[in-house]
Amino acid sequence: MNIRFATMNDLDAIAGVERQCFPPEEAATREDFEKRLAVFPEHFWLLEEEGRIVSMINGMVTDIPILRDEMFADAGMHQEQGAWQMIFGVETLPEYQGRGCATALLRRVVSDVQEQERKGIVLTCKEQLIPFYRKFGFINEGKSMSKHGGATWYDMRLTYGEL
Repeated sequence: MNIRFATMNDLDAIAGVERQCFPPEEAATREDFEKRLAVFPEHFWLLEEEGRIVSMINGMVTDIPILRDEMFADAGMHQEQGAWQMIFGVETLPEYQGRGCATALLRRVVSDVQEQERKGIVLTCKEQLIPFYRKFGFINEGKSMSKHGGATWYDMRLTYGEL
C-alpha cells in the first residue's frame, strides 16, 4: 500500500470514498472536496492499494483551537501556518476496514503534523471511536458543540509534548 497526498485528479474517487463511509447528512459533497483540494491538497492523505484509494484523512490547518462546523464548508478558513491540524474525516472503504488502513494513515498524519511543528491535531468523533483515537494519544475533551449531520460528536485533541 502507498500513502500520498491528493491532487484534483482524485476528486471523484475522494467523493466516492466519502459517500461510502458517511451517511448523506454527514458526508461532504463533491463540491466541498473540490474547494478543499483547490486550497489545501497537502492536507489530504490517501492510502492506495494497486492505484485505488481505499482510505483517506483530510482536514485544514488553523489557529482556531476547536473544530467548528463552518470549517467543513469554508475552505477559506484554512491558514497554512496555523497551529492546529483539523481532521474532518478518517475513512476507509468498508471492504478494507479492520486491515489497519486507518491506523497506518493516522500514524503518518500524526508524524507529518509533528514534523510541521504544529501544536497538535483536533478532530471530532462518535463515542464508539474514542478508544481508537486514544491509542494515538488523543484526549477526549467531552461532547462537542458540533451539530454536524445531527450526530453527537466528541472533541478529541492530540497535543505534541503531552503524549
